[in-house]
Amino acid sequence: MKSRIMLAVALLSLTAVAQASSSPCSEKEQSILKEISYAEQHGNEYRLSGLKKALSEVRAHCNDDQVRADHRKDIAEKRDDVAERRAELDEAKRKGDPEKIAKRERKLAEEESELKALEAREY
Repeated sequence: MKSRIMLAVALLSLTAVAQASSSPCSEKEQSILKEISYAEQHGNEYRLSGLKKALSEVRAHCNDDQVRADHRKDIAEKRDDVAERRAELDEAKRKGDPEKIAKRERKLAEEESELKALEAREY
């Protein structure tokens, strides 16, 4: 049992080092491998099967340039969502309904948080 824990710690350490200077496809692969390890530890065979399929798909078809392009597209879409939420908030403020204003502010904050997370992701 101790050797398994030590092995897991060593693998996670290597994963962190590898991710620091790796490509987007390598990052995807490492993330899936980490999830596979977790699924194995918890005996989740159904999840394990799906993750192994995902890993083989990433290894066979992942393209760094496409991942970067998809990421840029996701950021652009999220910026559109933020703009839409701002417009909804402005409309609620114009109407003066405090409940709708609060609801729109929460939704805008969520969208902005998601946008920041996407923008923080380096590809």
